[in-house]
Amino acid sequence: MFYDRVKESADYIRSKADAGADVALILGSGLGRIVDIMENRKTVPYGDIPNFPKSSVAGHEGNLVFGNIGSTRVMALQGRFHYYEGFTMKEVAYPVYVMKLLGIGEMIVTNACGGINESFRPGDLMIIDDFINSVSDNPLIGANDERFGKRFPDMSEPYSRELRDAAEKAARDLGIEAKHGVYAFFQGPCYETAAEIRMFRTMGSDAVGMSTVPETIAANYMGIKTLGIACITNMATGLCKEKHSHEEVVAVANKSSEKLCMWIEKLLRDRGA
Repeated sequence: MFYDRVKESADYIRSKADAGADVALILGSGLGRIVDIMENRKTVPYGDIPNFPKSSVAGHEGNLVFGNIGSTRVMALQGRFHYYEGFTMKEVAYPVYVMKLLGIGEMIVTNACGGINESFRPGDLMIIDDFINSVSDNPLIGANDERFGKRFPDMSEPYSRELRDAAEKAARDLGIEAKHGVYAFFQGPCYETAAEIRMFRTMGSDAVGMSTVPETIAANYMGIKTLGIACITNMATGLCKEKHSHEEVVAVANKSSEKLCMWIEKLLRDRGA
């Protein structure tokens, strides 16, 4: 059973690390260096965890890292899983199910994505206010296990207003200009066409990417408060002259990583104050 597989993963993690954590971080392409600010780190490679998926994308290191940022206990996922890699949606969201059994109550999910809002520029950081799932699949499809959550979860506030307000305050204190917007989930692995970007813009999207939404859905289902922060690494197709490349995405994300690290560190230290 799915629950038993998740429990086996959680039990193994507990056996290898002090798995107590208050907040989980899911780190997108080029953003895994946030773990450098964590103290008392303990690393558990994904490959050692029973039933855990294995990431194959450049810029995703594939480690589960426990530690502290101030007095806040953190579990960081250096690398995530994507639908386009051939995983099922449930596998993409698998780490969130493990978080639930580890007792984590809050999650910060980050990503590298393309900007649709023409006021955005590469390197901007955006607080995700809402999402659009353009993929006709969902991590909650299939038999429901009440030990995780109810059959029909509410999605009226997928990104916690409380956490968004706290993130806004932390950014303001640091002098970081935090953008806000709606994130559209695109299946990938190809980048979007110009026509698709026009469609997403008409639908009300400010940014587009290939991750984040499955984990957000699963977290809300299981009662884990969620904050999403997107790094705008490029302008979407039709809004820039350059051809897209994953190397470009990772390079810009690496440049923005220092600013994002400062922001998340401030947010978590304020949380534990």
